[in-house]
Amino acid sequence: MKTVSLKIDDSIFGETEKILSRIRISRNRYINEAIDHYNKMQKRQILEKKLKVESELIKQDSLHILKEFENIDYAD
Repeated sequence: MKTVSLKIDDSIFGETEKILSRIRISRNRYINEAIDHYNKMQKRQILEKKLKVESELIKQDSLHILKEFENIDYAD
């Protein structure tokens, strides 16, 4: 494990201490779980942005191909 020194706003610290006294887990465990949760959220947001960009690229290609198919003269 790594040791990290961090500064926390007084209001956030106070709220955290109140919560910790009720759920009875260590401050260290709580902060680790919070960071883990936040990391997962960030990964999802990064993936969502990437998928939106790629979806837009595919959409443009699909529309182009669809127009080409519409212009094909199907002779019987």
